[in-house]
Amino acid sequence: MLNIELDEVNGIAILSPNGALSEKDFKSASSVIDSYIGKYGNLKGVIINTKAIPGWESLGSLIEHFKFIKDHHKKVSHVALVTDSVLGDFGEKIAAHFVSAEIKHFPFDELTHAQSWILNTEPK
Repeated sequence: MLNIELDEVNGIAILSPNGALSEKDFKSASSVIDSYIGKYGNLKGVIINTKAIPGWESLGSLIEHFKFIKDHHKKVSHVALVTDSVLGDFGEKIAAHFVSAEIKHFPFDELTHAQSWILNTEPK
């Protein structure tokens, strides 16, 4: 299951997976995000907020995940991986080769810091 929270004021989508991700999860996220992008043109950031990376329910859900990335990566300026999983560092380095968004990994307890980074309001 994927919890989708959209902060329309700041243009940030927070995606919080709980268990293996399904095709339906990515279609739901696309629906919410596409509606916002249709109204405002782009999204400042996406935050993936999970203690551990859950994986995918099936090959179909993995394919839907790649489609989600392909359809949205040019319309999102920042992606924050807020997780204690070692895949956060890996994701930060690898995903940078495939998406135009700036990507950064944060520890799971630093959600507020990730939001500040996206909004460029981090203390100097």
